[in-house]
Amino acid sequence: MDHSGHGMTMDLPPFTLGRGLEWSADPFFLVACVAALALYGWGVVRLRRRGDAWSVGRTVSFVVGVLTIMLVMCTRLNDYGMVMFSVHMVQHMIISMLSPILILLGAPVTLALRALPVAGRGRKGPRELLLALLHSRYMRIVTHPAFTIPMFIASLYALYFTPLFDFLMGSRAGHIAMMVHFLAVGVVFFWPIIGVDPGPHRPGHLMRMLELFAGMPFHAFFGIALMMASEPMVGTFRNPPASLGIDALSDQNAAGGIAWAFSEVPSVLVLIALLFQWYNSEQRQARRQDRAADRDGDKELEAYNAYLAALNARNG
Repeated sequence: MDHSGHGMTMDLPPFTLGRGLEWSADPFFLVACVAALALYGWGVVRLRRRGDAWSVGRTVSFVVGVLTIMLVMCTRLNDYGMVMFSVHMVQHMIISMLSPILILLGAPVTLALRALPVAGRGRKGPRELLLALLHSRYMRIVTHPAFTIPMFIASLYALYFTPLFDFLMGSRAGHIAMMVHFLAVGVVFFWPIIGVDPGPHRPGHLMRMLELFAGMPFHAFFGIALMMASEPMVGTFRNPPASLGIDALSDQNAAGGIAWAFSEVPSVLVLIALLFQWYNSEQRQARRQDRAADRDGDKELEAYNAYLAALNARNG
């Protein structure tokens, strides 16, 4: 039986990290990742050619973010993830919580807005369409915490603890759709919190931290629920292939441990990035105030000099 629906047979040897990292590309994600890297590279080159600067750190962050998607979707991890709950959970955690953070720190929307040419008067090109999307009611809804936090939570509980997960895992298209969903949910969840790109929802730094910590505990609870379960809870992974030499319940416990432990990783990453952003914001504000104070001081000095000159003229 072809369990994955995309050509992977059931006689996988026992999992090792070396086997997991062997090249085994999913065509959809391979094309999407290469296209993303090419478009980002085009944007950076276009800016550099006209003499504009673009942060190397942002470029590195975006590239590493895309490579993390390729790591879990274009290697044998993707094959093992079809039959091992623990490996699938590694995929899920990376593509929904690590990849989005790194991609968002790469500021792809800002790069696109700066690199894309402005369309002629009365016409709409890619840049104008992107701006229209950013300012649309749709984007205001999908980036609002009232939407992103429940969606972030539902991607765990409503997916794994219902027949929907087994249905999606039954076909290649369903599996791709699920992974794209994980990535998209991660992007809209972390965008208002950490994103440096312009967006319709941009709360203060303290509110961003609250939004982050509102979602993360549910990942830990989900992981604990899997670890505490006395029987396999997901049909897809209930009967792993004998060639793997694993026990379904032990593998589920490992998956729960991964979900529980991994919830700390993005929390730390986002918290560090937020503190840097907060500090830089305060520094910019302080510099603006200093410049304003200097201008006011100059005006006072000019006024005082004018007063002295007027006194001099009268006394002269």
